[in-house]
Amino acid sequence: MSGHSKWATIRRKKEKVDAARGRVFTRLIRELQIAAREGGGDETSNARLRTAIAGAKAANMPAANIEKAIKRGTGELPGITYEQVSYECYGPGGVALLIEVTTDNRNRTVSEIRHLLAKRNGSMGQTGSVNWMFDRKGMIVIPREGVVEDELMMAALDSGADDMVSEDTEYIIYTNPEVLESVRETLAGKYQVQSAESAMIPQSLVKVEGANATMLLSLLEELEEHDDVQHVYSNFDVDVALLDRTQ
Repeated sequence: MSGHSKWATIRRKKEKVDAARGRVFTRLIRELQIAAREGGGDETSNARLRTAIAGAKAANMPAANIEKAIKRGTGELPGITYEQVSYECYGPGGVALLIEVTTDNRNRTVSEIRHLLAKRNGSMGQTGSVNWMFDRKGMIVIPREGVVEDELMMAALDSGADDMVSEDTEYIIYTNPEVLESVRETLAGKYQVQSAESAMIPQSLVKVEGANATMLLSLLEELEEHDDVQHVYSNFDVDVALLDRTQ
């Protein structure tokens, strides 16, 4: 099972628990702030902000928190200024890792990420060493329950999506990033949209087994738990049973 789908599913399940500790809210607030800072606080003219707001609402973030995050991003309220940074890395077994972070201290964050990688036989790569292995796509997740697959597929394609894959408990719809928000809005009128985000999808996969697979999963968990990490993308392919044991 590929890293961009199965691990994403596990991450979303874990986020239900993490939300109680505020981790998901922290990530969403940072995304709201950055989206507002880069594109302005008017969601009608800022597609990234509309998507961030939709994600925050899906996580049941109070409207007041959303509004404050946006105003901090536009400078209407004081707050910490975050920057968005991507690190191109290698994990156990030679898998590629793209780690996207939001941080107020780049030196601190890169030091901590390097430490986590070193513990699990990973390493930092040079700029351009990993990014070329991935394509950026829009990714919309819709729970399977009560959904007729053929009808959803037709609705997704008609609204401008490129493809749809079926997982155990959800459907994942892929789009061109430019039409992600319009496809999400169309589908949200009829279906429950669990999440919608721009994601890096691997062009091919690297099989990982044994100790490397175990170390990789531990590394992914530790990276996901880091407060500054927004997303982790990888091109690993690992046995489903091993992945399921991490749930």
